[in-house]
Amino acid sequence: LEHINYLQAAYLSPPTAEYLVDNPRLGPLFNLVLHFRAGTQMASKQPEAQYRVDGGVAIITLNYPPLNALHPLLLRSLFDQLRRAHDDQTVRAIVVTGANGNFCAGFDINQFQNPSAGSGGGIDNKINDAICEVLEGGPKPTVAAIQGVALGGGLEVAMGCNARVGVPGTKLGLPELQLGIIPGFGGTQRLPRLVGLAKAAEMMLTSTPIKAEAGLKLGLVDALAPADQLLSTAKALALDIADGKKPRMYSLTRTDKLPPLGEALAILDMARAEANKRARGLRHPQLCLNAIQAGIENGGSAGLAAEGSAFGEAASLDTHKALVHIFFAQRSTKKVKGVTDVPGLKPRQMKCVAVLGGGLMGSGIATALVLAGVDVILKEVNQNFLDGGLGRIKANLQSRVKKGAMTADAAAAALARVKGALDYNDFGRADMVIEAVIEDIGLKQRIFADLEKVCRPDAILSTNTSTIDIDLVGAKMEDGGAKSAGRLLGAHFFSPAHVMPLLEIVRTSRTSPQALLDTLALSGRIKKTPVVVGNCTGFAVNRVFFPYTMSAVLLADLGLDPYRIDAAVAGKFGMPMGPFRLNDLVGSDIGLHVGANFVTSFSERVYVSRLIPLLNEAKRLGEKTGKGFYKFDSKTRKASPDPELAPLLAESRKDAGLIKEGAKPPALSDADILDFIFFPVVNEGCRVVAEGIVDKPADLDVASVMAMGFPAVRGGLIFWADLVGAQRIVARLRQFAALVPKHAGFFAPCDYLVKAAESGRKLSAGVPATSKL
Repeated sequence: LEHINYLQAAYLSPPTAEYLVDNPRLGPLFNLVLHFRAGTQMASKQPEAQYRVDGGVAIITLNYPPLNALHPLLLRSLFDQLRRAHDDQTVRAIVVTGANGNFCAGFDINQFQNPSAGSGGGIDNKINDAICEVLEGGPKPTVAAIQGVALGGGLEVAMGCNARVGVPGTKLGLPELQLGIIPGFGGTQRLPRLVGLAKAAEMMLTSTPIKAEAGLKLGLVDALAPADQLLSTAKALALDIADGKKPRMYSLTRTDKLPPLGEALAILDMARAEANKRARGLRHPQLCLNAIQAGIENGGSAGLAAEGSAFGEAASLDTHKALVHIFFAQRSTKKVKGVTDVPGLKPRQMKCVAVLGGGLMGSGIATALVLAGVDVILKEVNQNFLDGGLGRIKANLQSRVKKGAMTADAAAAALARVKGALDYNDFGRADMVIEAVIEDIGLKQRIFADLEKVCRPDAILSTNTSTIDIDLVGAKMEDGGAKSAGRLLGAHFFSPAHVMPLLEIVRTSRTSPQALLDTLALSGRIKKTPVVVGNCTGFAVNRVFFPYTMSAVLLADLGLDPYRIDAAVAGKFGMPMGPFRLNDLVGSDIGLHVGANFVTSFSERVYVSRLIPLLNEAKRLGEKTGKGFYKFDSKTRKASPDPELAPLLAESRKDAGLIKEGAKPPALSDADILDFIFFPVVNEGCRVVAEGIVDKPADLDVASVMAMGFPAVRGGLIFWADLVGAQRIVARLRQFAALVPKHAGFFAPCDYLVKAAESGRKLSAGVPATSKL
């Protein structure tokens, strides 16, 4: 602020409004000074715990908008104010609460990206020592008055108080495992002593919050009060404890909710087995249980020490780094160079969206829109198809009602936002059109030629195609689409569209920033994570993952068992399912159709096998026909290996000619299989980064996790590749190329990957900026 004051005094004195407004040179400079002044004043407002005394009760309010995250400065301020209250002779008891209608959302996650704070964000046992000394065990009793959210470190602070009063509906939970760490402010010790061991382990391992009403029944909350009576109720309880009318409870030393040691150890053994089943191979859930067990066996104080050690170990793991990376990467996809940073550009509201096609995809898109309060025009080619589309939307909404996700009245209101149409008469009121018909280029081109005529000039025209060039879709529009080029884009949803969280927004070289910004805003409204990508075959997700199935089929043609490949990819690497099971889910016919696009576009680096065509010829299309690579139970749809696949495998292997008849397949370990499957995927991902198809490499990480199920605990495709190392990936790709020299092009490492391996540059760094004279 001193620098800014000097700037204003030196260059803008006297800063009279009339003089500055009328002066074309100094006016903008004065506005700039005001801008920096406001920003600096905002930055200088530090997180703080505010202090006041009311009727003998010190009220300490956590204040760090919007959710009072526990920044280290806020924690320091909290402990300073607690010491002040204990020293204040006018104070008999203490209430800790939160500003802005929330108690606390947990530790400030930004600290995990602060290099000076270390991998654990600066969390150590000094914080637990302070909680024990001045929050739980100081001279005067403390009561937490909680509303909104009390999560993570926020709930741990509340549990460190001697009692808790909550507003109904308040969320209480310890979700730290979602970030690859464990509770670090005493949660592993206090929660089991307040709600019981089994429930505490469940809450921590699943990261599932509970409402304050459930907390009251469990003993996590001591009383409930309406929001307008929260402080008065908490103050009264604090004074009752101070006067001895109610007991002062110390959750760290309580044992009344803990089962006998033998029973407790059995509960923990069950929790370990369940954690290993849910998170195979992950270390941090077991570290959490280790800390809990240490406290059960040796007492709360010893448990806190064990928690500190376990937290430090968890924070040093790649899992934690990966999950924190994905957390921030997901939020950064909404920031796009040349779009969200354009001065003065603001998104327009989408009140009405027209959806063409009421199939599974179109009805899913329409469902997502009406759930967000957007009016929808659903167009089909005949009444039967339209009735089917409307029926699917209704079924989607009713499914949410059955699951308790919405009320019947809300579902009816959402359905009322849909208007069926068999023509374009009502399209003049559409702010955006999303075409979701079959992947037929000619049909799409005719549709977009019609849309250009019937829609407003400012309406966005988008296609949900998964692979087709967007410019090609608009090629039959007036002047080859030139007139409407600025409003033409891809809006690629993933099926089921109302469930899957990702939306690929595909821009052409001519798509306007306004159209992109509007679509970004719509994605947030319908609760999708957007990734803006460039226009190419397959865009980002499908393009990067086309080698996934091809690698697997190549291994099968080399003689490896497809079921073993799937087991390695799903069971050991952590994908939701292996490539062959995925093919059966999508359908062999769809796989053949989509794969043909990549064979055409990237002929020099594809592997073409007879295996998928043979499945199509045998009508083994996957789940929809009951047989594919697997066979499916007609009632449960459970997949199991099918011996009848053997003749098709044999024929495909003979046609491929990769191994001699009767010869053994190459001796590849499960680790080899994973390298063989995923390193070509990384290679294609590097091409996508180098070509600028994604705005930044982290966007590809988010897309791979949200659309393809790449394990979030590995941080996404490019982040994981950096953990593996470009040198190793290049070396292995060249080894695989030597294994199948006829198809060496499939494994040829791209320039971006090779240069990263040679220079030591991280793949996530993106394309190096070139200097210009």
